[in-house]
Amino acid sequence: MSQLLHTMLRVANLDKSIEFYTQVLGMKLLRKSENPEYRYTLAFVGFDEESSGAAVVELTYNWDTDNYDLGNGFGHLAIGEADIYQRCQAIADAGGKITRQPGPVAGGSTEIAFVEDPDGYKIELIQLSSATKGLG
Repeated sequence: MSQLLHTMLRVANLDKSIEFYTQVLGMKLLRKSENPEYRYTLAFVGFDEESSGAAVVELTYNWDTDNYDLGNGFGHLAIGEADIYQRCQAIADAGGKITRQPGPVAGGSTEIAFVEDPDGYKIELIQLSSATKGLG
């Protein structure tokens, strides 16, 4: 079973972005986490909790970057998978491009992998058993 989990956007000002998604669009701030070692903060916003099956938006603030253009502001789509290792093998067998082999995320324990679509858009595969633990 596959499930769309979140869309990630890189943002230049996390506070302004959280304010927009919560105050303007009416989403809730679901969780926020900082990773000082890798110098980033993640904020997840959505209309409902991920546990309800709702997809959310991951706002990623890289501490050393203060602007993005639309070409590099979009991050990735995230899809939950029962077995990312098996799924990556099936994608590779079908001629798909794996850009990051399955394994733990930098600075965390969530298991992820990345693939690219034909246009170069990134799609993150997240191990469903670890997707609810945090970072994606």
